[in-house]
Amino acid sequence: MDNIIVGLGEALWDCLPEGRKLGGAPANFAFHAAQFGFNACAVSAVGNDALGDETLKAFDAKGLNYIMPRVDYPTGTVSVELDAEGVPTYDIKQQVAWDNIPFTPEIEEAARHCQAVCFGSLAQRSPVSHHTIARFLDATPSTCLKIFDINLRQRFYSKEVIKEGLKRCDILKINDEELVTIGRMFGYPGLDMENKCWLILGKYNLKMLVLTCGTNGSYVFTAGQLSIQETPKVAVADTVGAGDSFTGAFAAATLSGMPVNQAHELAVKVSAYVCTQNGAMPALPRELTEQVKCHK
Repeated sequence: MDNIIVGLGEALWDCLPEGRKLGGAPANFAFHAAQFGFNACAVSAVGNDALGDETLKAFDAKGLNYIMPRVDYPTGTVSVELDAEGVPTYDIKQQVAWDNIPFTPEIEEAARHCQAVCFGSLAQRSPVSHHTIARFLDATPSTCLKIFDINLRQRFYSKEVIKEGLKRCDILKINDEELVTIGRMFGYPGLDMENKCWLILGKYNLKMLVLTCGTNGSYVFTAGQLSIQETPKVAVADTVGAGDSFTGAFAAATLSGMPVNQAHELAVKVSAYVCTQNGAMPALPRELTEQVKCHK
């Protein structure tokens, strides 16, 4: 349990046109961080049902560590439809297991040995999981790197949850559409994209702000520095989980001591590769994963 990287929140099945794929942003994040040689763990909950059994077997098959209490709610599913460019839209089922993650002694122990945690707003749509995520963050060491991947979906977010996450995190991960929403919500819609990011970085005393803009590139804002990377042109199978792979790679590279611009470049390459594969958890090529393992 020492020095673990935790993906905390939803674990679910993406029901894609070609079939069911294991997913959920925190689980995707943990899976990709693990591929870079880190001790990563997905923390969520699954139901006392056949799909819950299937979830745990799938994590076992992928070699991903997990803490997944069984609860009396159905295992989470999401209906995913893809447009002509492979971009997904989601129908996220409610009152499911990951809405009801209990704060167990095992989860508390994971928090106390956590070197980095990625959490979002989606799993905080319910009081039970919101409370568990808050208690987890409170139990982490002061050195723990906290990454808030906002992940706005449907109407499952609130200003209060987002503000709390911004205050708790070291790194904010957000996309261009979410930035527009946050700008309206917090009352600064007139600023351009970059100035919104600089404002949020300073206002909440963040170490970094990561902005992804799909095919229009990505940005990493740190105090006095801006890293910009173009998005590679690839043959897209689907974009499900691409952002989570970006975050997992960026976190792994950052924790290994890689400079921001190099970590950013690697995260872009990883995300682009995941877009060429079906589903959120493909195995990454060694030429990508070895860059972090050799740097550590």
